[in-house]
Amino acid sequence: MKYVMKLRADEILKACKGELVKGSITEREFTFSTDTRSIKPGDIYIPLKGEKFDGENFIAKALEAGASGCLTTRDNIDAPLVIKVKNTLDSYMSISEYYKDKQKWLITIGITGSSGKTTTKEMLYSVISEKFNTHKTFSNHNNEIGFCETINTMPENTEVVIIEMGMRGLGQIELIAKHAKPDIGIITNAGSAHIGILGSLDNIAKAKCELTGFIKPDGAFIALNQDRIKKFCQFEGEKIYYTLDEVKILEQKPSYTKFLYKENEYELNVEGLYNVENSLAAIETGLKLNMTASEIQKGLKKYHPIEKRWEIQKINGYKFINDSYNANPDSMKASVSTFMELYPDSVVILGDMGELGEQETALHKEVGKYLATKPHKTSFITVGSLAEKTGEELKRDGFAVKSFESNCEAARYILENVNVGTTIFLKASRAMKFEEIINIIKGENTL
Repeated sequence: MKYVMKLRADEILKACKGELVKGSITEREFTFSTDTRSIKPGDIYIPLKGEKFDGENFIAKALEAGASGCLTTRDNIDAPLVIKVKNTLDSYMSISEYYKDKQKWLITIGITGSSGKTTTKEMLYSVISEKFNTHKTFSNHNNEIGFCETINTMPENTEVVIIEMGMRGLGQIELIAKHAKPDIGIITNAGSAHIGILGSLDNIAKAKCELTGFIKPDGAFIALNQDRIKKFCQFEGEKIYYTLDEVKILEQKPSYTKFLYKENEYELNVEGLYNVENSLAAIETGLKLNMTASEIQKGLKKYHPIEKRWEIQKINGYKFINDSYNANPDSMKASVSTFMELYPDSVVILGDMGELGEQETALHKEVGKYLATKPHKTSFITVGSLAEKTGEELKRDGFAVKSFESNCEAARYILENVNVGTTIFLKASRAMKFEEIINIIKGENTL
């Protein structure tokens, strides 16, 4: 990553309320780094801490690599510039907030949601880049450190920054949002992802709506039209709610969708109603930024999924569609049912979904019951003890289902029993490592 955030020592002290232990206040500007492996001369080293590491143990290494100084919670650090703080991550977030606020022209967009937030962020970027110099959260780096990275890597000519906000529990989105202070806040949906952590759909909506408490008063809130989002929304300004009820699908086929929304036609080089729904947030944001329909249309058409999101590969005669980047009951139902509609006489490989808590068995069965209402042309393979529960519901309704405990067993079954030329869809939580199946089919991993 190229770090471009620059501040003087007096600005750093002001931003993080730190104490200048060594060094002096000058007009010199410093850049920032949290990684001793990429330290450049002139960087201020910010040592972050985690459960299994403590960046403060590497201050000496950072200085040897050329760092001009550091933030620290410790005493007796010998460096040209030493700023003592209470917490290095809190300080990093405050410094990033200070730098962001210095860019008076900058428009900040904050986005969260139970599912679709990364896809929607990428669609937003594709659309908004048609008119503005736009910067975004990298990949799914959507935690507190990711917020800082996004600001720290923001080019100086950035006009719009898109900050994705993930959640591990109540208070997580609030922590990021209070530093981001978005002009536009977006919630893609409040569904059942993370229900194992938060316990109820209301708690999930409450956690997502923490974003709405920090939208600037003259800004806007854009969200899926869900009652539980409206219930916990804290924003009193302009609210824009979108829904698929306002959409007319004109054409849908593999890797292509054309639809009508509010009197304008739009095209996507992906399939699925859930992707159309995600695109509505991008359309409404573009309109809020006074973009023309033509600019928005061009941006949406340029969007392509990121790795492991409906990623199409042809391998040894099979066509794989890999959507195993992540999974929750809502996204599982949406993506698999879309695939079943577009690719009859195909194979779906389902894996376990994570973070569902005490309801995990019931939610896996619920997915199976939902998919069992679809046409019975698709065959299923399940991997994992929880996905097997999904398969049991499908089998009960007449679907052909094979269940395995490992990716290796599933790959072996494909090679020995599935006809070359078949289209195969992969959907599971990231922890299932479904890329192992693809690598075995490629011959890169041994059976």
